[in-house]
Amino acid sequence: WWYGHNAVGFFLTAGFLGMMYYFVPKQAGRPVYSYRLSVVHFWALISLYMWAGPHHLHYTALPNWTQSIGMVFSLMLLAPSWGGMINGIMTLSGAWHKLRTDPILRFMIVSLSFYGMSTFEGPMMSIKTVNALSHYTDWTIGHVHSGALGWVALISIGCVYALIPQLFNRRIYSTKLIEVHFWTGTIGIVLYIASMWIAGVMQGLMWRAVNEDGTLTYSFVEALVRMYPYLTVRFLGGLLFLVGMFVMAWNVYKTLQGDEQPVSAPAPQAA
Repeated sequence: WWYGHNAVGFFLTAGFLGMMYYFVPKQAGRPVYSYRLSVVHFWALISLYMWAGPHHLHYTALPNWTQSIGMVFSLMLLAPSWGGMINGIMTLSGAWHKLRTDPILRFMIVSLSFYGMSTFEGPMMSIKTVNALSHYTDWTIGHVHSGALGWVALISIGCVYALIPQLFNRRIYSTKLIEVHFWTGTIGIVLYIASMWIAGVMQGLMWRAVNEDGTLTYSFVEALVRMYPYLTVRFLGGLLFLVGMFVMAWNVYKTLQGDEQPVSAPAPQAA
């Protein structure tokens, strides 16, 4: 998991933060809120992230001191992660009104909100007493997907929508379809992760419930049966997200099919 969590940090975080730091100021027509904070954000992530992996291995054969190091560094990661989220969102200072009319910018800002939420949840789940409940449950699945769908997917979608008109010199086929995609995707993610949060806490409590004689109160199958409603909601959430991606594919296809049209140059950036 030293390698496993580096995959999360450097494959599913660093590159997408780079995309955010480039495209959010471009789309907002504003300079990044704090260049200095972005540099601190980068070096803090590079320095701290590689030590967080052991938090996946609490209550295993891993030495206790190694587990504790993973927990401490995970808690430390909260500061640079939230610094980056605040940096991205505050870039909209003076341009908040654009969120009402620009669904592409909405994708980017909501993705930053999910980034903040998942990078708060991760350190919290790394605390040993919390992990005693969450370990091996679907709460972990909800956490992973709040980052993978809410952060990585939404920022990628927003960047693609921003890039395609510039790349192919064509106006986007339908802004209304981007709106539809935004709402189907966001609602789908919320349904997905909320159902997994509830199911995960329920699983953890059922698995560790014991009778007076020390035997388990519930069998694994009983816990699984209780999962059915939440798995159904998870399926519906995932389906909504998938529908949104099909909407995007159609919108991009029609954009590339259209006649070449001049796209207005992005707003100049302050030095």
